[in-house]
Amino acid sequence: MCMLEGCHLRTFLWWHFRKYGTSFIEQVSVSHLRPLIGGAENSPPASASFSAGENETSRQNMPECKVWRNPLNLFRGAEYSRYMWVTGKEPLTYYDMNLSAQDHQNFFTCDTDALRPSDTVMQKAWRERNPQARIKAAYQALEIISGFFPYYSCATAYVLLAEEEATTIVDAEKYFKQALKAGEMIYRKSQNCHSQSPQHEAQLRRDTNVLVYVKRRLAMCARKLGRIREAVKMMRDLMKEFPLLSMLNIHENLLEALLELQAYADVQAVLAKYDDISLPKSAAICYTAALLKARAVSERFSPETASKRGLSTAEINAVEAIHRAVEFNPHVPKYLLEMKSLVLPPEHILKRGDSEAVAYAFFHLQHWKRIEGALNLLHCTWEGTFRMIPYPLEKGHLFYPYPSCTETADRELLPTFHEVSVYPQKELPFFIHFTAGLCSFSAMLALLTHQFPELMVIFAKAVSIISVLGLAEVTWGPWGVLRSMVQ
Repeated sequence: MCMLEGCHLRTFLWWHFRKYGTSFIEQVSVSHLRPLIGGAENSPPASASFSAGENETSRQNMPECKVWRNPLNLFRGAEYSRYMWVTGKEPLTYYDMNLSAQDHQNFFTCDTDALRPSDTVMQKAWRERNPQARIKAAYQALEIISGFFPYYSCATAYVLLAEEEATTIVDAEKYFKQALKAGEMIYRKSQNCHSQSPQHEAQLRRDTNVLVYVKRRLAMCARKLGRIREAVKMMRDLMKEFPLLSMLNIHENLLEALLELQAYADVQAVLAKYDDISLPKSAAICYTAALLKARAVSERFSPETASKRGLSTAEINAVEAIHRAVEFNPHVPKYLLEMKSLVLPPEHILKRGDSEAVAYAFFHLQHWKRIEGALNLLHCTWEGTFRMIPYPLEKGHLFYPYPSCTETADRELLPTFHEVSVYPQKELPFFIHFTAGLCSFSAMLALLTHQFPELMVIFAKAVSIISVLGLAEVTWGPWGVLRSMVQ
């Protein structure tokens, strides 16, 4: 009997390893026992940290998650601050704003700032934590440069005023136009002398960053003010003028503006260039590709009809595109289907995380609603993605395995009043639960028999007598029980 049970157990363990890629004992210990004893899902290295910059000591034990600048981030003064005035809630976390401060220091400062007094003041301004102190320093930089160089101005000072002092998009656009005028003048000057020394090359890189940033924000101002065609032209010109700065993801701004124009052929052209296997993906790329595929079939799609006649080739392509997008970022559908409430997107996002899902849905929900039936098709098909992903969840299907650090990082990026979305957990089949219980029960009986053999013999005899009496009562009734006891 014991040999037979051992053979069955070995057969089951071999089958589980072949089907799920891991041993049954390891899977049960990782999924069920480790959380009970307080173990972490993944033990990160001591030196792991976020790639976006230096962090506090409390964050040094986090797994490595690369944080990206949100391509569609809002304006501090004209949008984030207005939200705080109305609701009384802080839409940005300290960690998010600290990352932005580091970005500004990297983009807008260089080693030659000491040569220009206004740039020295702005270098200190980007490090200030108090917004009013930053604004005061920006005005001080403008006064200094007007005294020393009447024909020049400080572009970064106007950038700071546009981002933080302007309370409307119109005011922000005015500041950015002044920044553009100053930035182009100093950029041309840097181009003429960038080959003289390494310091001049660093200054040219800084002035290029300022010019690209200002032009991009001007295009975003035009988009927000309804001048969409003008915004599209400005974005296209910017991408053509600085083709090597594709890491800034300006094409995501262009995709959103083209979707607003309903220029779907142009959207497809942009996707053909940037939805490439050699380029990094994003929720905007994957879900926009799915939206275009869904647009071709969503108007006539019906789940009942599809279940009867099967899916057509175009419908299969649309469903596969949705599955691809959901595998890349599984948090987006609940926001698009309005199963979760949206908040203002943060200034930084974590790709494949909840922060990226919030940022995408905040700007693109209207585009999905505009295409009839697109959300219905998404609702009917998105959950099927998780049946395609191999188990355990550490394995991927079309993309790399989903990172385990996103929840912790998203809690740092998103405000506390927002409920962070967690990667959907795939439930173990009932057969595995049942087998785990049976094996545990058998192991416990074996341990008790080894430790207390005499008591277990008495227990086994009692169980056998009870089972015989129960069988006799079922078979012959009460008289049969009495007869079996007499015998």
